[in-house]
Amino acid sequence: MANKISEEMPGRAIDAATLAKPGSLEAVLARHEDPVIYPYFMAQGWFTKTELPRRLEAARSQARQLEPFGVDPALPDLLTRVIFEARASEGIPADSPLILVAHGSKISRKSRNSVYDMAETLGRNPAMPEIHVALIEEPPFLEDVARAHPDGVCLPFFALRAGHVTGDIPEALQAASYRGRLLPEIGAHREVPVLIAQAISRG
Repeated sequence: MANKISEEMPGRAIDAATLAKPGSLEAVLARHEDPVIYPYFMAQGWFTKTELPRRLEAARSQARQLEPFGVDPALPDLLTRVIFEARASEGIPADSPLILVAHGSKISRKSRNSVYDMAETLGRNPAMPEIHVALIEEPPFLEDVARAHPDGVCLPFFALRAGHVTGDIPEALQAASYRGRLLPEIGAHREVPVLIAQAISRG
């Protein structure tokens, strides 16, 4: 992702780090003076509000932290295009429900609230089908929601193609005998690097 964003921002140094790998963030911070940090997370939750600031303080970094990917003001428009394009290209009926599936969290309410906020925003479009939120870590669980709405479109509100996207989501849909369409996670969309580059430019 960092390489793709670099292509959109020639002349600007773009680096990457992960909180999961010990020392990764600290090593990147040591290479740059007072960098801007774009959190590639879907929610303004525990990682962005607590853990990342704690790690920055421990590293004595003056890095400036931007809003995370999941609350980018341009993201609802991208999600809307993805939903409508899938519906048009695959002949999905206009009234087929949308299942917006996210991680959820037993620790941070903000992680849960983020996807509900997005569903509310998308639902303001009168052409949008009925939206049902489903979660992986807490109720309403995806398997239950998919069983209740077996036809339509399931869109993973995730940044990365990791374990939840490749394992938990398809397994839950299979267990629910879901017959609808499963779209790629939104973070995989070709326009995401452009969206992030624009957010970084805005600061």
